[in-house]
Amino acid sequence: MRTASTGQPFDPLSVRIPDAARLTGLSRTRVYALMKSGDLEFIKVGGSTLIPFDSLRAFIERQRGA
Repeated sequence: MRTASTGQPFDPLSVRIPDAARLTGLSRTRVYALMKSGDLEFIKVGGSTLIPFDSLRAFIERQRGA
């Protein structure tokens, strides 16, 4: 978690694939598979692929409930 200029903590809006893998403890290959299956939402912006942070949280919460 990072802090804003106000000193308040905040979560990023989105992360790149290597960061998503690091944050979840999954491999990059698994992150790509989850994106392909629709289990993780992603956004293409030019040449960048971004995963909304909320999508990562929702995925983890779904796994906890399974």
